[in-house]
Amino acid sequence: MKSGEDQKNQKLIWKLGLVIVGMFGFGFLMVPIYDVFCDITGLNGKTGTVETAEARGFTVDYDRLVTVEFVASTNQGLNWEFKPQVVRMKVHPGELYDATYLVSNKTSRIVTGQAVPSVMPNVASRYFKKTECFCFIEQVLKPGETREMPLRFVIEPELPENVKTVSLGYTFFDVTNSAKNQAEKNNQGG
Repeated sequence: MKSGEDQKNQKLIWKLGLVIVGMFGFGFLMVPIYDVFCDITGLNGKTGTVETAEARGFTVDYDRLVTVEFVASTNQGLNWEFKPQVVRMKVHPGELYDATYLVSNKTSRIVTGQAVPSVMPNVASRYFKKTECFCFIEQVLKPGETREMPLRFVIEPELPENVKTVSLGYTFFDVTNSAKNQAEKNNQGG
């Protein structure tokens, strides 16, 4: 027969076990919950995607012009030169536009980078849609390689009237080690 102290300890172990399982589950669900939250609220400046045919179906608001500012940066430690070819452009909501960024690998090794977008003000991210973007895939640049990277976008006509300027920023991150690890994992069948 178990003593009262043993029963208390066993209850405590079960409770702690449940807390650990709950914390693990919560941590596991945080990323998808955060993504849904950002999609709903427009926080974090994430932009949406849209098919080209759908983008061409928007009604163009020729009476309105919105300034789009293009910003480029690299994360510390990534020795790339990264810049937009055009820093600012005036666009009509509902019309499809093209922009191009230039990137150069200034290292003597192959580097894999991933661009992460951000839109300001946050409310504009719900209305800024891309049909084509270099940010959709990892970019692998050889030593000294320079590349033009296309961006095709539309701002939905429903963008609030008080938004006159939208800043689209991209930050490139070095994901070389992550890409290598994933490639090795895929080659091993895992």
